[in-house]
Amino acid sequence: MKTTNNSAAIVASILVALIIFWQVAAQAHWINGQLLGSPLGIFEVGVIALTKGQLLSDTWVTLAETILGLLIGSGLGIALGLALWFYPKASDVAEQFSILLNSVPKIALGPLIIIWFGSGMVSKIWLAIISTFAVAMISSCAAAKEVDPDLLNLFKSFKARRIMIFKKLIVPASVPWIFSILRINIGFALIGAVVGEFIASENGLGHFVFVSGSLFDLNSVWLGVIVLTLMAAVLTWVVKLTEERVVSWKAE
Repeated sequence: MKTTNNSAAIVASILVALIIFWQVAAQAHWINGQLLGSPLGIFEVGVIALTKGQLLSDTWVTLAETILGLLIGSGLGIALGLALWFYPKASDVAEQFSILLNSVPKIALGPLIIIWFGSGMVSKIWLAIISTFAVAMISSCAAAKEVDPDLLNLFKSFKARRIMIFKKLIVPASVPWIFSILRINIGFALIGAVVGEFIASENGLGHFVFVSGSLFDLNSVWLGVIVLTLMAAVLTWVVKLTEERVVSWKAE
């Protein structure tokens, strides 16, 4: 615990030092504040965006798209990946298809998804689902295969049925993997949602960043990036906290 606290303090100190240096450099004209922005400028546009309600509205839209895409995409991928434990040969084929799907750049699918589902929230959720499904399926297939063979043999020696082995051994042993999958997929879901907002949207943080960049408002672009980073950090913290409560032995 002390090591974690010390690491967090070091990271926080470095960030504060960088922010101070950034602001001083912008005010002293060591760097071009219009091209790189400045912490004070970011704070000012943040206050304006909060006052107008735009920032909160865009944040909620992107957060909803990310969470729904994360839960649906990861849930389907995990469920299918674990269920394929019953069919080892089909598991190998499905895993190869998942790898192929995961190698497709999701931004290339963006225009197709927008055309099929429109420019509303549904298309962004679909992009988040597509971005998370393959990773979840590949990882959950691997989790089912990595179960301790000694425990598996023990169940078989007691003539346990496959459904019983799945419920009492495969699923519980895969729980730590499932939380790891969720942590990884937070970033993928967020990317999928933001990419969709970049392509066609009237709200969301991706739209906010895209419009700000088009207007060369670098402070607003930085504001959007910071909020997206904080969003990912908060979601990761929530998953980690949930994992510590569910997988209590791992926390200990």
